[in-house]
Amino acid sequence: MPKVTFKTDLCKGCGLCVHACPKGCLTIAQDKINQKGYSPAQMLHEDKCIGCAFCATMCPDCIITVEK
Repeated sequence: MPKVTFKTDLCKGCGLCVHACPKGCLTIAQDKINQKGYSPAQMLHEDKCIGCAFCATMCPDCIITVEK
């Protein structure tokens, strides 16, 4: 199973990764605020992740790492 990690302190919650995910695995946290004052992206359905890394490719701040 792929492992997806986020540097949540650097995430600005733009949502590009959420829209890029073909399986709908990601979401923007509704209950968390990072150090910059944004709601960061987070994994919603880790079991559905196929490790395609579209999320990491779309992230303008390079805060997502995908390991297979």
